[in-house]
Amino acid sequence: MLNDYTIITAQGVEDVTESAIARADQLIDGAAGATSPTWESVMVPLEKAGAIVGDAYGAAPFMARVHPDKDVVAKAIEMEERLQKWSTDIVFRRDLYETVKALAEAVDSLDAVEQRLIEHWMRDFRRAGHELPEEDRQALQQMQKRLIELQVAFSKNLDEFEDFIDVSEEQLAGLSADYIARLGKGDAKGTYRITMAYPDYVPYMEQGRDRSLRKALQHKFWNQAASQNKPLLEQAVAIRQEMAALLGYATWAHYAMEPKMAAAPGNVEEFYSGLIDRLQEKAAEELAAMKPAMEAEYPSEDIRTWDWSYLDTLQRKNDYGVDPDEVASYFSLEPLIEGMFDVTGDVLGLDYERIEDTKAWHPDVFLYAIKNRGESEPIAYFYADLFPREGKFGHAAAFAIQYGREEQGEYVKPVAAIVANFTKPTADSPSLLQHGEAVTLWHEFGHVLHFCLTTVDLVRFSGYDTEWDFVEAPSQIMENWMWEPEVLQRFARHHETGEPIPDELVGKLVEARDLNVGLRTLRQMFLGRLDLDMHSTSGPVDIEEIYRTSHDLTQLPFHEETFFPAVFGHLMGGYDAGYYGYLWAQVYGDDMFSVFESEGITSPDVGRRYREEVLATGGSRDAIDHLRAFLGREPSSEAFLAKLGLD
Repeated sequence: MLNDYTIITAQGVEDVTESAIARADQLIDGAAGATSPTWESVMVPLEKAGAIVGDAYGAAPFMARVHPDKDVVAKAIEMEERLQKWSTDIVFRRDLYETVKALAEAVDSLDAVEQRLIEHWMRDFRRAGHELPEEDRQALQQMQKRLIELQVAFSKNLDEFEDFIDVSEEQLAGLSADYIARLGKGDAKGTYRITMAYPDYVPYMEQGRDRSLRKALQHKFWNQAASQNKPLLEQAVAIRQEMAALLGYATWAHYAMEPKMAAAPGNVEEFYSGLIDRLQEKAAEELAAMKPAMEAEYPSEDIRTWDWSYLDTLQRKNDYGVDPDEVASYFSLEPLIEGMFDVTGDVLGLDYERIEDTKAWHPDVFLYAIKNRGESEPIAYFYADLFPREGKFGHAAAFAIQYGREEQGEYVKPVAAIVANFTKPTADSPSLLQHGEAVTLWHEFGHVLHFCLTTVDLVRFSGYDTEWDFVEAPSQIMENWMWEPEVLQRFARHHETGEPIPDELVGKLVEARDLNVGLRTLRQMFLGRLDLDMHSTSGPVDIEEIYRTSHDLTQLPFHEETFFPAVFGHLMGGYDAGYYGYLWAQVYGDDMFSVFESEGITSPDVGRRYREEVLATGGSRDAIDHLRAFLGREPSSEAFLAKLGLD
């Protein structure tokens, strides 16, 4: 059953959360007190408890990210912290540990997935310190609670932070009339307001000719909530370090990577070292190719961080004939969504239906049902909250609302949400997406499909609950379709004339796909390096110095007096010592897409195998086994290296 978010109140958020915790506590108490531990007496109630609190998150604390009422948001943030702390406390319960341990030692007739669940619980207990003295375990529990408090506060600061620059019409040279018309008015007559929202910030950084304004905007963007978030991040890194040492791990990175595909920091270092020299060489060539455009616009100036996106856009226009505004005119949001449904429907055997009565948290939100092709009964639902507004989550992400699982002989339908910040339509213009924004939409939809097409019976392994450095692969693979001419021409239509995107423009767009790929990939490595270096030592950590030295990877001068880590939400949102996973997962996403390239870009046969072996199986087996089953061979980095021009 779908939630009715139109009636949610601050008190309702608290009631839903507390009720769920109370019901889950009863189940867990019963499991911990089982006198003769069996699968039915221990693991079944633990699974039910997980389902109850998972559903509660989607119904209530999730409102912290999206609800327009500040009182609801404040209570949701409070309940998010409450639910996270409660969830953490479970693995610290000694009675539950002893019961599950007794079950693990006694049972021998479980299937592979059931045995996997017990093994994961035992791993969680070990990582919670149950092999340590009671005093150390209690210290770990308190540190974990403090980490949750820091993470919630960090996210709250970013969601609530607002900043802007008011500009004159002259300073908007280079931007389209549509962009200017969408901007808010500044305080002074005749001025416009550029905020830190992506639809304001990104187009200006890509097309705004006023170099000093680009610098000022980037300075503000990279310093959002810096004064509040810097001490929170520093404290979190110190606590993680202390926890790792107490548990006997060399560093937090060793602790964090243990349950991931990479397994240890050394494997990530090896992955990076195999790329860095060749990427540095490629990026140097790309910067040299940018220099003439830089000299023409800003003589005797060096390329800086606030220049390269602008110069990249100039190159696409001048060298490839790709004007981002012209491209955007063919990517109106609703036809783009329909095209996304059309392609994934053919490939994966799906139909989609828009639900008019959304009962959502805001009128801008869409709701869709997902169905198996030719069937009338939905198998899942997802919300799409795609436009910016005050206080809303400021990036793009997918969220779990309700986990799919078997319950009393029936399968509970998964429900997910995409939250993003694309240009909102006006009375005169539809929502037109830059091609990069369209790629982002497809990326996040990959998470939704991964979550919603699960067939796993157990909550613990449902949806995208797989290894964290594989979880991006089903999104990385989705991005590839947005560069395929035969795919783009199926749905890209001019928002005024309805004419399909010209073959020539598609050709230019695809030809320019890998322009400055070295610089782009090095920026991704800079973020991964920043994260890894913060968490790969047992000694004092100077985050500012790590930020500065890791930024050297970009080959661009450091932007002084900025503290980008305060804006880098992944560091406090579950990707700590794990941001490398985006590039790591891209290897697998590109490898999987190579099968479509060889057997048919939209092949239903390949799509069916991909759906069955990767999307449906969730975390019920190791991700490497998903890959082997789908690929029919060991994974390869050939497609990934080819895309980078390093093959």
